[in-house]
Amino acid sequence: MLDIVAILLVLTAGFAWVNRKFLKWPPTIGVMAIALIISLVIVGLDRMGITEPFSQERALVASIDFADVLMEGMLSVLLFAGALHVDLGQLAKLARPIGVLALFGTALSALLIGVGCHWMLGLVGQDLPLVYCFLFGALISPTDPVAVLGILESAHVPRDIESTIAGESLINDGVGVVLFALLLDMLHSGTPPTLHEGIALFCREGVGGVLLGLVIGWCVNAVLASIDDYRVEVLITLATVIGGYALANKLHTSGPLAMVVVGLLVGSQGRRWSMSAVTRERLDLFWHLLDEILNSVLFVLIGLEFAVIRYTPGTIRSALFAVALSLLARFLVVGLPTLTWPAWFQLPPGAGWLLTWSGVRGGISVALALSLPPGPERDTVLTLTYSVVVFTILVQGLTIGSLARRLGLTAH
Repeated sequence: MLDIVAILLVLTAGFAWVNRKFLKWPPTIGVMAIALIISLVIVGLDRMGITEPFSQERALVASIDFADVLMEGMLSVLLFAGALHVDLGQLAKLARPIGVLALFGTALSALLIGVGCHWMLGLVGQDLPLVYCFLFGALISPTDPVAVLGILESAHVPRDIESTIAGESLINDGVGVVLFALLLDMLHSGTPPTLHEGIALFCREGVGGVLLGLVIGWCVNAVLASIDDYRVEVLITLATVIGGYALANKLHTSGPLAMVVVGLLVGSQGRRWSMSAVTRERLDLFWHLLDEILNSVLFVLIGLEFAVIRYTPGTIRSALFAVALSLLARFLVVGLPTLTWPAWFQLPPGAGWLLTWSGVRGGISVALALSLPPGPERDTVLTLTYSVVVFTILVQGLTIGSLARRLGLTAH
């Protein structure tokens, strides 16, 4: 394990230097692009029959349990760090539009993508059971808060649009995971869940995660207010994130939602009432650096993961269809309503195009795809998922800022 961590950190540092020196792209996108290029070289040489020099590299990537590393390791830290810098007051003002987009938008998108995926794969001669198509819809519909928050930093969009995009991505992740869990349970049991079972799961995972986050956040803020030592307070927040996520898993509630709520409370009320100026400065610096480092490592992992994904001419066509389908669904459930009723969503005219294009997916979607039962169905879903993730990060992530400028939606 130590060797894997060492190799990943060395690669990430090297890629970050190359990106900063030559590409000058946003750090996370730059390191992922370099990792992806290396994976493409390995795959290309493998297709040419030159496998020996890169057998160890491929074995290294295959040995990393991406789903476990992200869902049980990095995710709690990344979600807390992202939520820590979101303005809770601004988020509360936008609660109505964010709630509609995150709850109803995610569910409708999963339905549209599931049906569209089943029809699309039939056109190219691939047979994927309908339940797997809906699983793909559930895992690819939510935007990834880790990817979105990292990319929004360099987009320079106005505060209200940024808060809407950030708030939606922080909440729809939990909605997508609950939908995915329901469908996965149906896959294992062979019978559709009842309405009672669906509501019970949503309450346990979603509502339970939010309530647990509220309790932990309140307790942590009280503890932080009782002392004034930034070293101890930073340690307390780190312990809260790791311990709170582990507790959520033990209670079978949503750890991601719990950590988002804790981050929002500590970042707003805690920052205002429980910390001195010195603590706020040190706490922000610590979590910002940790967020940047783990984000870069995560995006390197996403880039390297390409080396173990098998593409064929048939799957390439399916992947292109999947990218188009995910964009269309995002436009129908988010872009079209916000373009039609911008005042109701408290957004400026034209912001719907930016919300559509900001639907960036990331490591959470890949991790959920990897958690499916092994088999050809999982391989197909993983290929489609990975293709959408890479497109949204590299293409959409690199052009969000320029699109905002073209629409006249940049912050001045």
